[in-house]
Amino acid sequence: MSAAPLDSWLLERLVCPVTRQPLRYDEAAQELVSEAAGLAYPIRDGVPVMLPEEARRL
Repeated sequence: MSAAPLDSWLLERLVCPVTRQPLRYDEAAQELVSEAAGLAYPIRDGVPVMLPEEARRL
């Protein structure tokens, strides 16, 4: 079962909480990637987890 795509309206408004820069949606990994911070924020059950301590380092 594949995850539902992230809402485009939400994606356009979300920014990295560390750098305030735009995020790239990685649909395959179900992550929001902040190139500027070098972090990937997980998406769990369709909800972005925007906590730096929950992010994966790139």
